[in-house]
Amino acid sequence: MTEEKQDQQQGLDARECALIAAKAADEKKATDIMIQQVGVLVSVSEYFVIATAANSRQVDAIVEAVEDAVRIDGHRKPLHREYTKDGSWSLLDYGDFVVHVFQPEARDYYRLEALWNDAPIVDLKEAGITDAVYSDRIAELMEKMQKEA
Repeated sequence: MTEEKQDQQQGLDARECALIAAKAADEKKATDIMIQQVGVLVSVSEYFVIATAANSRQVDAIVEAVEDAVRIDGHRKPLHREYTKDGSWSLLDYGDFVVHVFQPEARDYYRLEALWNDAPIVDLKEAGITDAVYSDRIAELMEKMQKEA
C-alpha cells in the first residue's frame, strides 16, 4: 500500500476534511465559500470545496492554509496540486474531496458550482462558519440551490 493511501485511511473522512478546508479558507478571508456534495452525481470525488480569493497572493495563502489545516487536523495530504501560472486558480486534490480556489474573474468564467447545481450544498455552520461573505451571483445561486433541495 502506498504511503498516500495509508495517510488517507488514517485521516478523517472526506466530509470532515472538506469542512476543515472551508474553515481554513474562511480564516484567510476567502469569499463565496461553498461545499458541494458532488459524489451523488460524479464518481471522481465526494465533495468540492470552492472559494474565491481577491488576488493571486491570497489564492496562494488560502491554498497553503487549507493544506496545512487538512494535514494537521485531518491527517491527510493532497494527492495532486494544480495551478495556473497567473495565480487565478489553484486546486488541491485529495481524491475524495477537491479544493478549488479562484480569483473572481476565473470563478465567474468557469462557474464550477453551476456545473454541479444538482449537488447538495453542505451547511458551512458545520465548519463553524457563521458569517460567510457572498457575491450577489453566488448568493443567488446558493439560495436557488437550497430552495430546490
